[in-house]
Amino acid sequence: MRRILASVLILLSALSLRAQNVSDLILSEALACPDSTGILDEYGRRGGWVELFNKSTGTVSYGGCFLTDDRTDLRKSPIPKSDLRTKLGPRQSVLLYCSGNGADGTFYTAFTLAPGKTVYLVSNDGRTVIDSLRIPLNLPEGKSVVKQARDLRQMDFQTAEEPAVPTPGILNGSGDGASKAEAMAAQDPHGWTLTIVSVSVVFAALALLWFLFWLLFDRPAKKKDASATPGVTKKPGMTDEVAAAIALALDMEEDGDTYAAIAAAVHLYLADRVHDSESYQLTIRREAASAWNDKKLNFRKLPR
Repeated sequence: MRRILASVLILLSALSLRAQNVSDLILSEALACPDSTGILDEYGRRGGWVELFNKSTGTVSYGGCFLTDDRTDLRKSPIPKSDLRTKLGPRQSVLLYCSGNGADGTFYTAFTLAPGKTVYLVSNDGRTVIDSLRIPLNLPEGKSVVKQARDLRQMDFQTAEEPAVPTPGILNGSGDGASKAEAMAAQDPHGWTLTIVSVSVVFAALALLWFLFWLLFDRPAKKKDASATPGVTKKPGMTDEVAAAIALALDMEEDGDTYAAIAAAVHLYLADRVHDSESYQLTIRREAASAWNDKKLNFRKLPR
């Protein structure tokens, strides 16, 4: 019972860790050149910003991750681990202001945004790029580049081609775009591609199972048969020496060749060395006049 409870706890822990994976974060929106209607940061300044969005259904702690605009310097702007506010709820977003001075606070980056740059979100290992978002060169002032949701159920996003009105804190896209299943249905209306792929997978699995069976069971048996003498299948424990010993013992004990012939016949039968096609049955018929089966000899003779 304790092992079952421990297994359940380990499984739940694994699921919770998966729900809190930083790979569920994306760069959902970025603004490089604000206009007079742009939002103000904590210092009352208008500047560029990027938006992080959590696609998962669990809370993600992004403290310890990095933001950068230089692919050769992935640790350019670290996000502090010590700030408890660096936790993002499910389907929530947060703004990080690109002021160029990371000392301004937790939610400020050490670089500024400009058209033509690319923003990278780097995992807390400092090496893995989780997501990126490129700022178009022709992005107008006061417009942002966004990733719109094509499928809200699968949380599938794509970068919009046209500049958008900034919507910080709001999920971009209505999810009305074609999902992957709908796109596949449009490309293959009769389902031939899906059928071919499914049948190929099934036959590949069967071929793999056949190969494993042949490798583990059939092949060793064939090797063992090949190592034996061709045309001879000996029974365990029966050798020529054993048959000769049996024949000699019978000859010495009973003083006759009949028993030696019987021993030789039994040996040939057990060693499968019969020279012609027989039923492989050894039958000993008792004579009719034998005292072993003559019942009249068992009757008691009464005196006259």
